[in-house]
Amino acid sequence: MASPHDRSRKDDEDDPVEQMISRTGCAELHYAIQECMAEHQDWRACQSQVQTFKDCMMNFQKARKEQLRQHQPPSTKSAAS
Repeated sequence: MASPHDRSRKDDEDDPVEQMISRTGCAELHYAIQECMAEHQDWRACQSQVQTFKDCMMNFQKARKEQLRQHQPPSTKSAAS
């Protein structure tokens, strides 16, 4: 029987959440949370992993927001007239 945390499974390739997390660069941290949860069966024991993953995701979101802001054309107030 395959481990539910075996990242070579075909199921993960089609999972949109897995794909989204992979694009952030935070996937290994996400897997660390899953492994901790599987081991401890208590999310409170995994707060260090959760915080590290949260920090990674926030950094990705901040960088993405800045990237989008740089590519946004300047708004013109007269366009609504």
